[in-house]
Amino acid sequence: MVYSNKFQFVVSFFLFMLHLHASTAQNIIGGYWFADSGSPAADINSTLFTHLFCAFADTNPTNFTVTISSSNSAKFSSFTQTVQQKNPSVKTLLSIGGGASNPSTFSAMASQPTSRKSFIDSAIQLARSNNFHGVDIDWEYPSTPSDMQNFGIFSREFRTSLISEARNSGKPILLLSCAVFRSSDYYSLEMPSKAMNDSFDIINVMSYDFHGPNWFPNRTAAPASLNYQTNSGAYQVGGDQGIRSWIAAGVSRRKLAMGIPYYGYAWRLRNGSNNGLYAPANGSAFGGDGSMGYNQIRAFVSQNGARCVYNSTLVTDYCYAGTTWIGYDDVQSVAAKVNYCKNNGLLGHFVWQVASDNNWALSQTGDCQKFLIPFVDT
Repeated sequence: MVYSNKFQFVVSFFLFMLHLHASTAQNIIGGYWFADSGSPAADINSTLFTHLFCAFADTNPTNFTVTISSSNSAKFSSFTQTVQQKNPSVKTLLSIGGGASNPSTFSAMASQPTSRKSFIDSAIQLARSNNFHGVDIDWEYPSTPSDMQNFGIFSREFRTSLISEARNSGKPILLLSCAVFRSSDYYSLEMPSKAMNDSFDIINVMSYDFHGPNWFPNRTAAPASLNYQTNSGAYQVGGDQGIRSWIAAGVSRRKLAMGIPYYGYAWRLRNGSNNGLYAPANGSAFGGDGSMGYNQIRAFVSQNGARCVYNSTLVTDYCYAGTTWIGYDDVQSVAAKVNYCKNNGLLGHFVWQVASDNNWALSQTGDCQKFLIPFVDT
């Protein structure tokens, strides 16, 4: 019996290593589907993706178990079966948290061994019972030194639990991914990069929301530029800068997926004749935070005869009509970013969110990333 248990463990570990190698040998095209987008999962063209993230499950702030709301229960339980009808090989992950979740709940959960265990065990159980292939952690964001330390501990404990659960159940090990800040430091606080690299299969870097009219109201700017200029007088940040920081922190390129937004932000120009990047502006063009899905932006262009411009230096698109100016990613910038991921040996890219595409124009551009390359661990 002892020999049998040891043999089973060796076999399980070997299968885990094969799974890990396989997951990192394929370049991924990830897409988040937001249950409240108004677009059903059945509408997703899953043939254009390798991984789909079903967003979002919640965390109970009292006992720290992961839950799925009653309004999302049926959508989530059928998600994998639904998207695999068009693409039987697509992998699905249950995403927990998101930008609207309370970061203090994550912080409290990660601070104690018992609450971490409650979260991890319930997340695994929910993923299994709803037929997902993995779990995605979207904590926005760890923001204190203790948060960073605890996130590292949490990451390692989650990986250990996944290995143990797969060994005990005889099922393939679940994937583990996370959505993280644009760079490896959160406003000078270093993320636990070593623990993350050791624990996660996929690290989705949110390379967007660099600028928007609510927090950058006085000048237009690229919401998700790949590169940046040093002479514009604007706050400088770029996707390449963030990706390089993660690599410098010791995270393997073959764990990193760069985020591409299927949305942009609309500013109100002070003068419609001054309509380039960094033009004087007066906040949001349409109220709220000024965000617009790509499909809404294309409708605006069509209805208003807006002029569209691609800036190859920053790798961003923008359009304008009258005093409305919108910064976003279009086919040119998406193609350039996909090539950037390929040329820099990244695991791939992901998008937020699939329902905002326009007749799958952006996703078809990203589909050129679907190919196999040798495993590289750097």
